[in-house]
Amino acid sequence: MRDVEIKTSKDITNDAEEGRVYEFGYLILPTIAEEEVPAQFGNLKERILSMKGDVISNDMPRMITLAYPMQKILSNVRNKFTTAYFGWIKFTMEPAQVLELKKALDLDQNLIRFLILKTVKENTIAAKRFIRGEGEYRRPMVKKTENEEAVPINKEEVDKEIDALVAN
Repeated sequence: MRDVEIKTSKDITNDAEEGRVYEFGYLILPTIAEEEVPAQFGNLKERILSMKGDVISNDMPRMITLAYPMQKILSNVRNKFTTAYFGWIKFTMEPAQVLELKKALDLDQNLIRFLILKTVKENTIAAKRFIRGEGEYRRPMVKKTENEEAVPINKEEVDKEIDALVAN
């Protein structure tokens, strides 16, 4: 029999008081100078903290190549970007406050795109997989020498061996 956790109204109230865990992933414009990126990162964290959120973990934005070009209208001009600064922040916040945070982030002209997801408090980043060394575990390639001759295949013998294997 499985253990089932039964929450009382008191537990539910405590969960609501703690707030839910969210992850905020974002792309900052690549036109921002690299020296100004930490300031933009600080502004985003400060915006979360000002709305009574608690930052659990984060990653400083770093320049990445985008999978496809993204567009953003700046000063009535449509701009295409193929690179951006990508970063993320994991935080807890009341669900009602998250909607206000989204509205505030929609107005931020320095963000190309962002996404706010509901998540868990634990670290969910997958570790990088180990890739075997080159040639260490591979079979050596056998090269034919010029003196070797190809052995002709007798189809009747092959058919007999196949029939014997299938019969067993």
